[in-house]
Amino acid sequence: MGKSPNIKFDVASVLNRGCRDYQEDAIATDFPMGAEFGYAVLSDGMGGHAAGDVASKIVVTEVFSELKFQSSNVADFAENVAGVLKSAAVSANACMAAHTSTNPDTAGMGATLVAPVFVRDKLFWISIGDSPLYLYRGGELRQLNEDHSLGPHIDYMVRSGMMSEDVGRNHPDRNALTSVLIGESIERIDCPDTPFQMHDGDILIVASDGLQFLSNRHIRNVLRDNTKASSSQIAEVLLRELRTLDDPEQDNICFSVIKFRSRLPAETNANIFTHEFEQRSPKPRQVRTRPIKPQAPESGEEIPAANAKVEVEQPQSPPPREKAPIFLRRRWLATDGGA
Repeated sequence: MGKSPNIKFDVASVLNRGCRDYQEDAIATDFPMGAEFGYAVLSDGMGGHAAGDVASKIVVTEVFSELKFQSSNVADFAENVAGVLKSAAVSANACMAAHTSTNPDTAGMGATLVAPVFVRDKLFWISIGDSPLYLYRGGELRQLNEDHSLGPHIDYMVRSGMMSEDVGRNHPDRNALTSVLIGESIERIDCPDTPFQMHDGDILIVASDGLQFLSNRHIRNVLRDNTKASSSQIAEVLLRELRTLDDPEQDNICFSVIKFRSRLPAETNANIFTHEFEQRSPKPRQVRTRPIKPQAPESGEEIPAANAKVEVEQPQSPPPREKAPIFLRRRWLATDGGA
């Protein structure tokens, strides 16, 4: 795929420690000037200073390297983007397992993954964990990827009237992860085979959950006020807004702003945005992960909803007991700095 003036990407990234003593987020981007493809790879590591930063670097290094290698032949790459992404994630997970087996002190480390890939005006992505992939279009902000945490199920309960909005927003289990790269089986992978149709003027933001200390409404308003600004200017404003919050629990901040311009006629967009319960207040304190195994139910007792695998729009029956997922809960331990 040769160079063309039809597609342009304006990209800027931010990496900031926030109020943490160390950096556990990692990001790498590649948008060659004049090319009609590009990609970003972001990972939020978990496990404390002895392992979280290692986990995120393993994930970004493995996935980015595979994308770099495979995209050398863009025609073939375009035919199998989803397959390449899934293979890269599995490889990164295997590397995580190999590292922990030779470094027992890092056992329990894990990392999220979100990697958007552009091929001309088509967007592919892979996502594991709760790191968001936002699309801003026509004055509205939507999250494209799945949130592999209990947050969507809690939001469903709020919309269904089973839980109040205030309780849902501050629920202690909102950030319990249902899938993550941890060197073991990957419970869920969000990697659509059908690409998403990009439109001229779209803005994509790939981020770690540190950006979510700003509400979706706040992020949307920043983009509305700075639609004509460059990606670097938008990134600076978002970072300034986070600093203005002055939240003592501010997590690592890592995100990339990608402005998309195209002179190609856009195809009909078949993707349907579903309404999500909007978080109106800054995200409550976030931090590291600790493995938490679901409690085995007594004989004849149903598995609680928090220990059952669920879908965003409607709850499903609990899976067999031996296949119940392990949730990873983010906690901030003020006494040891999250180690």
